[in-house]
Amino acid sequence: MTRLGASVVGYDASERNIMIARNHAERMKLSIDYRFATVESAVKAGEQFDVVLNMEVLEHVANVNSFINACCQLLAPGGIMIVATLNRTFKSFALAIVGAEFVLRWIPRGTHQWGRFIRPSELASALRREGIPSISFTGLVYDPLRSSWRLDERDLSVNYLACAIT
Repeated sequence: MTRLGASVVGYDASERNIMIARNHAERMKLSIDYRFATVESAVKAGEQFDVVLNMEVLEHVANVNSFINACCQLLAPGGIMIVATLNRTFKSFALAIVGAEFVLRWIPRGTHQWGRFIRPSELASALRREGIPSISFTGLVYDPLRSSWRLDERDLSVNYLACAIT
């Protein structure tokens, strides 16, 4: 986003994650304002943004509805929130946990808890409760033969994206 000309602020409740992100930005010569804070504290500080990106975050927060509420409060009028997360299906358990964590070891074991994965219907309900009128979904599907990802509007079974517009 910074390379595209956006002014970027990154929040994380883990100081370690913020330090890693700052180091990466510095190495890449990117000007990103990383902050060790929660979204709730950003709301209390009166922050608002045109775009809120929640990329692979929802399945790790303790209270999804509270987190979504705070993120919606961070959206400026006419703002857009993009969410990338994992669906709670048998297929996601097999691919995202067994496959990615245990077989391929792409990510550390224990990174994900299947019970915290969020169905698209649950995410849509939470966003509608916050007054978000426009929500669309598309799947992210990994192709192991090409070692690449593609968008697929029909396949939300493992990874998916939601676009919410205020």
